[in-house]
Amino acid sequence: MRILVADDQARLRYALKVLLHHESGLQVVAEAADVEELLTLVRAFAPDLLLLQWRLDGGSGTDLVPRLRRLFPGLRIVAFSAQPEARRPALGAGADAFVCKADPPERLLEAIRSVGQIIAEPEKRYSPTGG
Repeated sequence: MRILVADDQARLRYALKVLLHHESGLQVVAEAADVEELLTLVRAFAPDLLLLQWRLDGGSGTDLVPRLRRLFPGLRIVAFSAQPEARRPALGAGADAFVCKADPPERLLEAIRSVGQIIAEPEKRYSPTGG
Protein backbone atom coordinates (compact mmCIF):
# COMPACT_ATOMS: atom_id res chain seq x y z
CA MET A 1 0.00 0.00 0.00
CA ARG A 2 1.42 3.36 -1.06
CA ILE A 3 1.14 5.97 1.72
CA LEU A 4 1.50 9.75 1.86
CA VAL A 5 2.17 11.22 5.32
CA ALA A 6 0.93 14.78 5.95
CA ASP A 7 1.94 16.48 9.19
CA ASP A 8 3.51 19.86 9.86
CA GLN A 9 6.09 18.35 12.24
CA ALA A 10 9.14 16.87 10.48
CA ARG A 11 9.97 14.70 13.52
CA LEU A 12 6.56 13.07 13.48
CA ARG A 13 6.69 12.48 9.72
CA TYR A 14 10.08 10.83 10.18
CA ALA A 15 8.83 8.65 13.07
CA LEU A 16 5.82 7.53 11.02
CA LYS A 17 8.05 6.77 8.06
CA VAL A 18 10.34 4.61 10.24
CA LEU A 19 7.37 2.81 11.82
CA LEU A 20 5.77 2.06 8.45
CA HIS A 21 9.07 1.03 6.83
CA HIS A 22 9.15 -2.03 9.09
CA GLU A 23 5.68 -3.18 8.06
CA SER A 24 5.31 -5.56 5.15
CA GLY A 25 3.32 -4.17 2.24
CA LEU A 26 3.45 -0.54 3.40
CA GLN A 27 5.53 2.09 1.60
CA VAL A 28 5.72 5.80 2.35
CA VAL A 29 5.97 7.42 -1.10
CA ALA A 30 5.87 11.09 -0.03
CA GLU A 31 5.62 13.50 2.90
CA ALA A 32 3.80 16.82 3.05
CA ALA A 33 4.06 19.64 5.60
CA ASP A 34 1.08 21.74 4.46
CA VAL A 35 -2.10 21.59 2.38
CA GLU A 36 -0.58 23.01 -0.80
CA GLU A 37 2.25 20.49 -0.76
CA LEU A 38 -0.20 17.71 0.09
CA LEU A 39 -2.38 18.40 -2.95
CA THR A 40 0.66 18.55 -5.23
CA LEU A 41 2.05 15.27 -3.90
CA VAL A 42 -1.26 13.40 -4.08
CA ARG A 43 -1.44 14.35 -7.77
CA ALA A 44 2.20 13.38 -8.37
CA PHE A 45 2.35 10.10 -6.44
CA ALA A 46 -1.26 8.81 -6.48
CA PRO A 47 -0.99 7.15 -3.05
CA ASP A 48 -3.52 4.57 -1.89
CA LEU A 49 -3.71 6.04 1.61
CA LEU A 50 -3.20 9.43 3.22
CA LEU A 51 -2.18 9.79 6.87
CA LEU A 52 -3.54 13.26 7.55
CA GLN A 53 -2.89 15.48 10.55
CA TRP A 54 -6.35 16.89 11.26
CA ARG A 55 -5.16 20.51 11.51
CA LEU A 56 -2.55 20.87 8.81
CA ASP A 57 -0.93 24.20 7.92
CA GLY A 58 -3.11 25.83 5.28
CA GLY A 59 -6.42 24.27 6.31
CA SER A 60 -8.50 22.11 8.57
CA GLY A 61 -9.53 18.55 7.89
CA THR A 62 -13.16 19.67 8.10
CA ASP A 63 -12.75 21.42 4.74
CA LEU A 64 -9.86 19.37 3.36
CA VAL A 65 -11.29 15.85 3.62
CA PRO A 66 -14.43 16.56 1.54
CA ARG A 67 -12.22 18.38 -0.99
CA LEU A 68 -9.88 15.39 -1.21
CA ARG A 69 -12.87 13.10 -1.66
CA ARG A 70 -14.05 15.16 -4.65
CA LEU A 71 -10.61 15.46 -6.25
CA PHE A 72 -9.33 11.93 -5.50
CA PRO A 73 -12.31 9.62 -4.93
CA GLY A 74 -10.21 6.45 -4.54
CA LEU A 75 -7.91 7.90 -1.87
CA ARG A 76 -8.32 6.38 1.59
CA ILE A 77 -7.78 8.75 4.52
CA VAL A 78 -6.68 8.04 8.09
CA ALA A 79 -6.87 11.27 10.10
CA PHE A 80 -4.92 11.77 13.30
CA SER A 81 -4.74 14.45 15.95
CA ALA A 82 -3.40 15.13 19.43
CA GLN A 83 -6.98 15.97 20.41
CA PRO A 84 -9.21 12.89 20.76
CA GLU A 85 -12.29 15.10 20.36
CA ALA A 86 -11.35 15.51 16.69
CA ARG A 87 -12.52 11.92 16.07
CA ARG A 88 -16.18 12.80 15.47
CA PRO A 89 -15.52 15.72 13.07
CA ALA A 90 -12.91 13.68 11.20
CA LEU A 91 -15.20 10.72 10.63
CA GLY A 92 -18.11 13.06 9.92
CA ALA A 93 -16.07 14.81 7.22
CA GLY A 94 -15.42 11.48 5.51
CA ALA A 95 -12.15 10.13 6.90
CA ASP A 96 -12.01 6.33 6.77
CA ALA A 97 -10.47 6.12 10.24
CA PHE A 98 -9.19 8.29 13.07
CA VAL A 99 -6.27 7.75 15.43
CA CYS A 100 -5.27 9.91 18.37
CA LYS A 101 -1.57 10.78 18.48
CA ALA A 102 -1.52 9.56 22.10
CA ASP A 103 -2.62 6.07 21.02
CA PRO A 104 0.03 3.35 20.84
CA PRO A 105 1.63 2.78 17.40
CA GLU A 106 -0.24 -0.52 17.12
CA ARG A 107 -3.52 1.42 16.93
CA LEU A 108 -2.27 3.36 13.92
CA LEU A 109 -1.11 0.17 12.22
CA GLU A 110 -4.49 -1.44 12.96
CA ALA A 111 -6.30 1.52 11.37
CA ILE A 112 -4.05 1.37 8.30
CA ARG A 113 -4.60 -2.37 7.90
CA SER A 114 -8.35 -1.93 8.33
CA VAL A 115 -8.46 0.76 5.66
CA GLY A 116 -6.21 -1.47 3.54
CA GLN A 117 -8.99 -4.04 3.51
CA ILE A 118 -11.26 -1.43 1.92
CA ILE A 119 -8.64 -0.86 -0.77
CA ALA A 120 -8.30 -4.61 -1.37
CA GLU A 121 -12.08 -5.15 -1.56
CA PRO A 122 -13.44 -2.67 -4.14
CA GLU A 123 -17.07 -3.31 -3.21
CA LYS A 124 -16.33 -1.75 0.20
CA ARG A 125 -14.76 1.41 -1.20
CA TYR A 126 -16.07 4.79 -0.14
CA SER A 127 -18.71 6.29 -2.36
CA PRO A 128 -19.61 9.96 -2.02
CA THR A 129 -23.23 9.09 -2.86
CA GLY A 130 -23.39 6.45 -0.13
CA GLY A 131 -23.64 3.54 -2.58
